[in-house]
Amino acid sequence: MTAAALRVQDLSWGPKQDLPVLHPTSFEVGAGRILGIVGANGAGKSTLLRLLYRFLRPDTGQVLLDDRDIWTMSARDVARNIAVVLQEQPTDFALTVREIVALGRTPHLSAFASGGARDATIVMDALAQLNLADFADRMFGTLSGGERQRVMVARALAQQPRLLVLDEPTNHLDIRHQLEVLILIKGLGTTIVTSLHDINLAATHADDVLVLSKGEMLTFGPPDHVLTEEMIARSFGVRAQRQHLHPSGDAHLTFHL
Repeated sequence: MTAAALRVQDLSWGPKQDLPVLHPTSFEVGAGRILGIVGANGAGKSTLLRLLYRFLRPDTGQVLLDDRDIWTMSARDVARNIAVVLQEQPTDFALTVREIVALGRTPHLSAFASGGARDATIVMDALAQLNLADFADRMFGTLSGGERQRVMVARALAQQPRLLVLDEPTNHLDIRHQLEVLILIKGLGTTIVTSLHDINLAATHADDVLVLSKGEMLTFGPPDHVLTEEMIARSFGVRAQRQHLHPSGDAHLTFHL
């Protein structure tokens, strides 16, 4: 399935009209590109993501996949096109890892179908990509937080989405698995929107970065242009210093109160 172009126009939401959590926001993500969303706690990152995967209906604006408003699509069609991985996962699933990942095939199955050989292959491929093949018959509830997060990413991959939305996908993961997951999603070729709490991860793994503060988009663009010391100080309330690592030459940000 080909990646989708994402266009967001004047998107806003709040529990009440006079209490906006997200002020009108507009941006575009080209097909196959990765957008990293950063901001302090309470900046509106999760609210924006919930609007993108149609959990919340916007007060104003549109979310368009290849110029098609997602609110004109059926719920099944949305599920065939958009997959989401959330921060926190339930632990009480009485299912194996294989069964959890197989749930990603549900939007593609016809009524009463349980999936065939092709679906089983897609599930096993997703497990292999996340290094979970040896966990396939383990009960989901017996896994660690990091292992559960990898299973949910595998379930999203099995869904074969055109847009993948991830809310803090590296949450609960150690450094090695953080890098493995980010390298993996970067090589998928699908369009990805992810919130990240680590600015350095956003700087090195996102094609574009969107900075939110108190529900407003402060800036949007390539990491080198967006993640300036001045912008980080404005959005996070800390002093940042850009350093270049040798011999790679990659930029790394250090922070000071």
